[in-house]
Amino acid sequence: MVISVPRLVIAAPSSGSGKTTVATGLMAAFASRGLAVSPHKVGPDYIDPGYHVLATGRVGRNLDAYLCGTELIAPLFAHGARGCDLAVVEGVMGLYDGAAGEGELASTAQVAKLLRAPVVLVVDASSQSRSVAALVHGFASWDPEVRVAGVILNKVGSSRHEEMLREALDESGVPVLGCLRRAAQVDTPARHLGLVPVAERRSDAVDAVGAMAEQVRRGCDLDALYALARGAGELSGAAWDAAEVVASSPPPPLPVPTLGAAAPRPPHRPERPRPQTPDGLRVVAVAGGAAFTFSYAEHAELLTAAGAEVVTFDPLRDEQLPDGTGGLVIGGGFPEVYAPELSANEPLRKAVAELAFAGAPVAAECAGLLYLSRELDGQPMCGVLDVSARMSERLTLGYRDAVAVSDSALAVAGTRMRGHEFHRTVVEPGAGAAPAWGVRAPERRVEGFVQQGVHASYLHTHWASQPGVARRFVERCRTS
Repeated sequence: MVISVPRLVIAAPSSGSGKTTVATGLMAAFASRGLAVSPHKVGPDYIDPGYHVLATGRVGRNLDAYLCGTELIAPLFAHGARGCDLAVVEGVMGLYDGAAGEGELASTAQVAKLLRAPVVLVVDASSQSRSVAALVHGFASWDPEVRVAGVILNKVGSSRHEEMLREALDESGVPVLGCLRRAAQVDTPARHLGLVPVAERRSDAVDAVGAMAEQVRRGCDLDALYALARGAGELSGAAWDAAEVVASSPPPPLPVPTLGAAAPRPPHRPERPRPQTPDGLRVVAVAGGAAFTFSYAEHAELLTAAGAEVVTFDPLRDEQLPDGTGGLVIGGGFPEVYAPELSANEPLRKAVAELAFAGAPVAAECAGLLYLSRELDGQPMCGVLDVSARMSERLTLGYRDAVAVSDSALAVAGTRMRGHEFHRTVVEPGAGAAPAWGVRAPERRVEGFVQQGVHASYLHTHWASQPGVARRFVERCRTS
């Protein structure tokens, strides 16, 4: 199979240069022309893809060479871009910044090379003039395999400033494809973990994306950018397919009735069996809404391919789990921002506890771990795990190599996966009697909890790297 979707990678010398504004604006501007635009984000970021969805009307996809492996970048790209006229890939950090101590691994430059895609460099020109040429020359010549094919100048102060920048770049050999003036209306609010997700400010986010699109339309040469995208090299290979990878993954070992440390059963433990859907499939409930916005689209696709019916619910609003729930997935997000509201929804907290103590499989990552705790910043949570969670001044951030320490609903002990941590909270204790993961760096430690069917951890993982995780989880839904 030959992949020939026109594509661009939007990169920058450093974070804060305006990649998200330019990439999202380009996506929206091209979509308004009637093109089917496929949005992608390099790295583990969950928030930017939410803005990409508003811009394109399509699911935002992450391309992370650390979490998924370099061999999956092109197949995952092709899966997301299938049937599209154009793909826009937003980079991460600076163009050549990757996983710490791993060279180019997981950098925007590496992904651009794997996709054979031209790079457009977004440069914050607010405090420079002729020096911009030296900066662009350095980035364009650093790695001859990376094709820096154009520059978009951001935060330009005046017509005279633009003129000086263009004159300097005439000598660099890299064409200027856009020039954007300072514009407060495209700013997006941020807090302790980055931009505020779309789900928390949808109306304002729609306006912001519209402003980004208008700024890009006024300041960029869209025809030249599309022509550049059409010059991307062809890729060979098949698109990633959830059904195929689940079918080819090893059959999961049968789970034992109790996994890890047993937990006390609360008085409200249900005595009746959980219902199944009419066709025999189990419903896997996936937490969503404003408090739980971090999720990779491939997870739901893998669960569906493994035989589950995936139903989203909102822990801020829904007082019961979806009918027929046989398993629960609670991903990342910002429960610390909504702790009072989550705590106030006592019926749902009890329903989650009942499901967990009945032995159903529950996969909780980061925010999910906090929600399952006894309390979060003094607010009662579900009480599934006997841990206390609180906000911290310290940011925990980085990629992790991990190995499953305990058999669980997700993996057998010894399963190796790569993950990512990104939080300003702590839980005490940090690991249970049966920990979820052994982590090698930055220090050797165990973390997380395996308790009956619960697997809870701070580690965000991408199941495309281990599709057997979804298959095992759904199988546990059938047998628990």
